[in-house]
Amino acid sequence: MTRRRFVLGAASAGTLTGLGALGPGAALAAPGQVPTLSGSRFDLAVQPTPMNVTGRQIVATGVNGSIPGPILRWRQGDTVTLNVTNRLSVPTSIHWHGIRSPSNMDGVPGLSFRGIPPGETFTYRIPLRQSGTYWYHSHSGFQEQTGVYGALVVEPRDGYPVAFDRDYVVLLSDWTDDNPEVIVSNLKFQSDYYNFHQRTVGTFFADVARHGLSATIEDRLQWGRMRMSPTDIADVTGYTYTYLLNGQPPGSNWTALFRPGERVRLRFINGATMTFFDVRIPGLKMSVVEADGNSVVPVEIDEFRIGVAETYDVIVQPREDRAYTVFAQSMDRTGFARGTLATRPGIAGPIPPMDPRPIRTMVDMGMGRMDMGGGMSGMTGHADTTSRAASDRAGGGANGQRGAPRRPTSGDRGGAIGHAAVPAPAMTQGNTASGGMPGMDMGGAPTPGMGHGSMAGMNMGGGMPGMGMPPDPTAARLRGQPGVDNVAMMPMNRLSEAGDGLDGNGRRVLTYADLRAVIPGDDPRPPSREIVLHLTGNMERYVWGFDGRKFSQAEPIRLKLGERVRFILINDTMMEHPIHLHGLWSELENGHGNYRPYKHTIVVKPGERLSYLVTADEPGAWAYHCHLLYHMEMGMFRAVVVE
Repeated sequence: MTRRRFVLGAASAGTLTGLGALGPGAALAAPGQVPTLSGSRFDLAVQPTPMNVTGRQIVATGVNGSIPGPILRWRQGDTVTLNVTNRLSVPTSIHWHGIRSPSNMDGVPGLSFRGIPPGETFTYRIPLRQSGTYWYHSHSGFQEQTGVYGALVVEPRDGYPVAFDRDYVVLLSDWTDDNPEVIVSNLKFQSDYYNFHQRTVGTFFADVARHGLSATIEDRLQWGRMRMSPTDIADVTGYTYTYLLNGQPPGSNWTALFRPGERVRLRFINGATMTFFDVRIPGLKMSVVEADGNSVVPVEIDEFRIGVAETYDVIVQPREDRAYTVFAQSMDRTGFARGTLATRPGIAGPIPPMDPRPIRTMVDMGMGRMDMGGGMSGMTGHADTTSRAASDRAGGGANGQRGAPRRPTSGDRGGAIGHAAVPAPAMTQGNTASGGMPGMDMGGAPTPGMGHGSMAGMNMGGGMPGMGMPPDPTAARLRGQPGVDNVAMMPMNRLSEAGDGLDGNGRRVLTYADLRAVIPGDDPRPPSREIVLHLTGNMERYVWGFDGRKFSQAEPIRLKLGERVRFILINDTMMEHPIHLHGLWSELENGHGNYRPYKHTIVVKPGERLSYLVTADEPGAWAYHCHLLYHMEMGMFRAVVVE
């Protein structure tokens, strides 16, 4: 607590001071702001960089002496040249996250290029067929955790479809003074090393009062039999992390200026290593206009959860002459990042209290929402995960402006734009549009031979006798493997859930079911085949993988150039996994037909089954991995080869 109070109260040298008058359309540049580089040619150096967040001066790793690295602003249609020089004593690399590039420009050592040895310079050349908000980071060892990351904005060639007056990058990250190798060692030794939030006698009696004695005992017994903890929300917590906004700790109060009535575009990027953030601006509605660099039909919300490596662009319109707090609390509620929207420098809005900590349920263990023999499959502990009515999910309709797409045109992809289709209704938690069993609609690819609204979501744990569902052979094979400590019995659609700790909190929270592309997808073809992958892990050993195998044990996933496939992911673990496929777009099947949102990173919730379509339109070897850095390094990584 002493360290946390110091960090929250620290006033860093980067605090905004002495800003001049704000002119119309002025680009702000002041101490404490991340530098911005624009154009088509860039010289970047990865080098040792001093860093002091907690009062302890250490030498970290930055880009051009900055942590985060400079904001890079590119323009759609240009070909950018980036000369990256390695001034470290070890190899380095930079991956342009979400940018469609030739494979040898993607920046993954050992897969798409050899890396950048110490003292050498590598030149990236990337033709920009897209626009939107993205970011860049090292793909070498743990350098991403030690400071090699930065924001990336590609301006659209034909202008923005939604107007705004101000434009700010809001880059969220997690910082630790500890060596990342020490963090991994601690997690291997004890997987809950950084988790100090455990259930106690006090919470037992609170649950008895809420749910009854027998249900509480059965719930405790279920978790005990699985040797898991419902308080396991994040592997690495605020015990070692300080949460940063544009490189600034909470006490530094990073500030963005506006005039009342202006429309302000905020480009949120989660550049953290291991932390999901729940973001809101008390007193302001946010209109989500872009997800992972691609335009979506605007959705008005109060709050959103942003997974590691995701980006969301929102527009706010503050009308009062006051300060508003940009509040980003970690998903496990062990800390927060914050900044300020204000009409003048030197003021700050009130900081809201953090929400109650979430508690995992049997749903997160892949047990579905049905009561499993008297246990509390719906117990929520400190946070309410009650489902919302369909009317609460309404909004965002089909009235979005058509304009410059935030992704390549059909000509860029080599496919034809499909005809417009009537969008399917957004799916709701516990109440499918087709009237099937609550929580069982898959939101994407149904089990073969079974329509949506069936009990398809109960198919994945080896089959359910008497229900006519074939067993999942992969699930049966996974049981008992050393890298697998759980296989979900009833993985289910959770696309219209905001996530543990958010559903039922009284605020309008964004869900994946809300995301609807502004224009139909470029490739109208159905997939020719399906690739089913289980996301697996063993917390005791702290190993992660796809289908129980880590990278060194698995063969590449091979696609043919031009092939269209459906990926089906089943999360057998109790952790959220942000899955990132390099080089290719992932079209999330969320019930909007041809208006599927295009994403580069898809978060798979615990106990969830979801699907997305991929057109293999760029040859080469591509990385495919969980973007939680320590999960990736501990095995949740595959290669996808387009031949």
